[in-house]
Amino acid sequence: MTQSPRFYFTAIPTALGRFSLAVDGDGAVAAAVFGGRAALERRLRTSSLSTDPRRTAAARRQILDWFRARRRRFTLTLAPAGTAFQRRVWAALGRIPRGETRSYGALARSLGSSARAVGRANATNPICLIVPCHRVIGSDGSLTGYAFGEARKGRLLALEGAAVSGPPPRAPRSRTP
Repeated sequence: MTQSPRFYFTAIPTALGRFSLAVDGDGAVAAAVFGGRAALERRLRTSSLSTDPRRTAAARRQILDWFRARRRRFTLTLAPAGTAFQRRVWAALGRIPRGETRSYGALARSLGSSARAVGRANATNPICLIVPCHRVIGSDGSLTGYAFGEARKGRLLALEGAAVSGPPPRAPRSRTP
């Protein structure tokens, strides 16, 4: 019987809410989310999270520095679980500079793929913020498709100094009984 991998997590208070991340036994970031431990467990599909401030210290420091505008790029080792295509998309996200955005279509063209496939890979990014999926916007400049809310996506882009000129975020859809 194989044992599930062990992850170490930390929760960091930020101006945009609690940010939690998990590193593996080698210190590589495996997941990062806005939310607490439960959100991280859902993202990793495990409940095997431990605390060890020494193992998460480097990632924690870089996140805090990013929110204080003392860091423009992350230099963390990443270990996202995903398909080869997803990892290609996530690597492309990492090449979008702070303060800039790309449309789903432009990103898809650069990868020789479709906007829909890129959007799906973007939606399954297990390491938000560090792998900057928030920098991908609609072709009309709209802040579409962010798992942690379009308002938070807009605030992240504003923190980075990105000029977003598209339509305002859409109101959540109401469900009719």
